[in-house]
Amino acid sequence: MKKKKVGLIYLTPWLIGLIVFTAFPFLASLVLSFTEYDLITAPKFIGFDNFIRMFKDPAFIKSFGVTIKYVFMTVPLKLIFALFIAFILNFKLKGVNLFRTAYYLPSILGGSVAIAVLWRFLFADTGIINMILDNFGIGPVPWLNSEKYALVTLSLLRIWQFGSPMVIFLSALQSIPDYLYEAARIDGASKWKQFFQITVPMISPTIFFNFIMQLIQAFQEFNGPYIITGGGPLNSTYLFPLYIYDSAFKYFDMGYASAMAWFLFLVIMVMTVLVFKTEKYWVYYDGGDE
Repeated sequence: MKKKKVGLIYLTPWLIGLIVFTAFPFLASLVLSFTEYDLITAPKFIGFDNFIRMFKDPAFIKSFGVTIKYVFMTVPLKLIFALFIAFILNFKLKGVNLFRTAYYLPSILGGSVAIAVLWRFLFADTGIINMILDNFGIGPVPWLNSEKYALVTLSLLRIWQFGSPMVIFLSALQSIPDYLYEAARIDGASKWKQFFQITVPMISPTIFFNFIMQLIQAFQEFNGPYIITGGGPLNSTYLFPLYIYDSAFKYFDMGYASAMAWFLFLVIMVMTVLVFKTEKYWVYYDGGDE
């Protein structure tokens, strides 16, 4: 009994944080999504008007479309790049631990304000990237001031933060039994055949996990677009979380912002469920029923 009380004491800070900073805002936003609330006057119940308003709002349609494009651009490329680097780092090379650490660093620093500012400096019209291109007679390229390039530039920042999925992929690669590759080599299987018929199926649960996590995170991307472009030019990088933030704290339309936040939550939930529905067709669990 004493041990249980000690355990509860240690859990108390976490429970308080969960209730105050997660559960309460979560439920409060649901209530506010059915109201008109400007953060000053009392909330006024308006039913489903905020949700109906969304689909008539050009800014909502634009920002959600940009977000979908951003998700489908960054998630596959980030996973492919992370798997590629993990595959290389899985070889027993001299100083490989140093390289593993170096490749993981972007994931620690990538979401910070400082890195976003650095990214903006690198891709500015007079930034380092354009200075390098100028030596080859190219540019300057309007990386952040053109609808054509701005979203791609932001996507590069997210793809560059491949360290976390890379470490998870690396762990999965190291767990594949060597005898599978030995048997494949005896049968004359090429490296490509070994990769697609042994490596990929054996790490498919890890691919599935990383895909789900990166999908959720990409839909919620905020720091990079907010700091680097602010949603411009011409709203070409105006991701949905930016519009939710602006609606709540710039236009003081908290009810509408809450409704959009819940719409985003439902979209992420539906996308996650759909991915789970495909699991049985391509995810292999060694020793399981699948």
